[in-house]
Amino acid sequence: MKLFGYWRSSATYRVRIALALKGIDYEYEAVDLLAGAQRSDAYLKTNPLGLVPALEIDDGPALVQSLAIMEYLEEIRPEPSILPGGAADRAAARAIAAMIACEAQPFMNIGTQNYLKTEHGFDDAAMVKWLNHAPRDTMAAVEAMVARTAGDFCVGDAPSIADCCLAPQMFAAARFGVEIADFKRLHEINERCLALPAFEKAHPKNQPDAPA
Repeated sequence: MKLFGYWRSSATYRVRIALALKGIDYEYEAVDLLAGAQRSDAYLKTNPLGLVPALEIDDGPALVQSLAIMEYLEEIRPEPSILPGGAADRAAARAIAAMIACEAQPFMNIGTQNYLKTEHGFDDAAMVKWLNHAPRDTMAAVEAMVARTAGDFCVGDAPSIADCCLAPQMFAAARFGVEIADFKRLHEINERCLALPAFEKAHPKNQPDAPA
């Protein structure tokens, strides 16, 4: 397998966590988002949407979209699982993952931020206000969700697809100044996640394309 990604990309970070939890080795190819490499003709042949991550596999075209990639990894390497055991818990884990990946993170995406700055004149203060609207509201909903489902992790006592999404979101929220101090349960779960070797291996600071 070859993973195309960027060291600080939340979506790539999710997939790196899943790969590490499952102990799957892969080749890594950095796609420099700041340099616009995701829009190159060569990369668009890999992912026509021009986003990271993409996962190149032996038996078909490259896979795209982080949630779909993690579900693929679960199918080809069921153990250790990144989904809880019961049907309701599996649905809850997928729901939390989707809330983060589809409802919170896209509003923080660097492409979205650049558009708001260049096309709508957002200054730093306006951007912080924006980020503390939709992304923070969704994270507040996730905080309420995990109050019903969490053990040591988002759903139960083992890391799941939900935690693969939570840790990158907490990292990005801290980076962009989203007010998350009052999300006590999310902080507790995130600390447990970051203490695991798989999450440490996947952390942005430990990627080959991270600045020295």
